[in-house]
Amino acid sequence: MSGLPTNADVVAAAARIEGFAVRTTLLTNPALDERTGARVFVKPEVLQRTGSFKFRGAYNRLSQIAVADRAGGVVAWSSGNHAQGVACAAGLLGLPSRIVMPQDAPQIKVERTRAYGAEIVFYDRFRDDREAIGRAFAAQHCAVIVPPYDDPHIIAGQGTAGLEIVEDLARLGISLDTVLVPAGGGGLVAGTALAFSDRSPVTQIFCVEPDGFDDHARSLISGERECNAELTGSLCDALMAPTPGEITFAINAWHLGGGLSVSDAEVADAMRFAYSELKLVVEPGGAVALAALLAGKIDVRSQAVAIILSGGNVDPELFAKLII
Repeated sequence: MSGLPTNADVVAAAARIEGFAVRTTLLTNPALDERTGARVFVKPEVLQRTGSFKFRGAYNRLSQIAVADRAGGVVAWSSGNHAQGVACAAGLLGLPSRIVMPQDAPQIKVERTRAYGAEIVFYDRFRDDREAIGRAFAAQHCAVIVPPYDDPHIIAGQGTAGLEIVEDLARLGISLDTVLVPAGGGGLVAGTALAFSDRSPVTQIFCVEPDGFDDHARSLISGERECNAELTGSLCDALMAPTPGEITFAINAWHLGGGLSVSDAEVADAMRFAYSELKLVVEPGGAVALAALLAGKIDVRSQAVAIILSGGNVDPELFAKLII
């Protein structure tokens, strides 16, 4: 496929978002190393602006909209984290934003999106086509569509999280064996793979998904974009994209070492561990990479490993229930 983003695009995105996105600091934890038998580095994107990595891609995309095209603002569709990232970036750039969100989106994500100044349009994920709704609004308002993952600028922006991992560890003289990255539509893991492809091509990149929504893992095996049987049914509301993106899969099929999946129970265990040992609040979808590591889904003993905690926007009542 032509027009795919490259490592150079990730580097350019890093310069573009500097001063706006948080450069989250890699964390280590003795209890995590002891439990896994590995040297583990944690990228806490829960501490990112808006509480997830999504701000990176959103700001990279919106900042490149031509001045002549800004009057109509932007339109996006999302269950919550991309919604917040777009709404926040739009506010910083002085753009109006409209976000199409499912009626069952976590209330905290709805409230935060609205607080950033976005107009929210709800849809029924079982009956409505969110993309059709979004495109209709974009046509009506002459707005720019900002996809949640299948866009070169979004992917490059998300890849800055991976680039920071490579750069920070290079300063310490550390080369990673393995990186585990949450995957919904695949933008974060695709961008991370691009970041590593030039600077650490021997590092194995794995995507991690919820059980029953492992479309990336199955697609990597079959060589074709597979679809999930259900639209909902996981704790990980942020990772229930129906199928890998066309652009993201073209990148991931070439660069990833494979895909892993975790159960809701394993995700809850990871959230408890993050809270008790790392002192971090992590949402279910943001905890899948940690869950895979703790559950031993891959043998990382004696390796140097990085994981991304991709988001921390979890409903307080659900969080309290899960960590008890």
